[in-house]
Amino acid sequence: MSLTVVAECLAAPGQEDRLRTALEAMIEPSLDEPGCLAYRPYVDPNEPARMVIVEQWTGHTALDAHFETPHFHHVRAVLDQILAEPMVVRRLSADGAS
Repeated sequence: MSLTVVAECLAAPGQEDRLRTALEAMIEPSLDEPGCLAYRPYVDPNEPARMVIVEQWTGHTALDAHFETPHFHHVRAVLDQILAEPMVVRRLSADGAS
């Protein structure tokens, strides 16, 4: 069962570039993790302060391991400083299994 994660971030005013840089820095180390099938940040063209990250993982175990990596802890600390509101994370599966 693969797991798709959609995470939405809204940068505080003036923090748009820092948000983009922080999320782009997550691409390579995340893709190098076992169980990561895709990791891609997107910018909302109508609201540049809003970014969405779409990730695909082999399952919950791989995603849980991702949350324990040094690069995730680093980006989480950065996001805590630059987001206008808490990040919204949705875990989605095609078969509805949790």
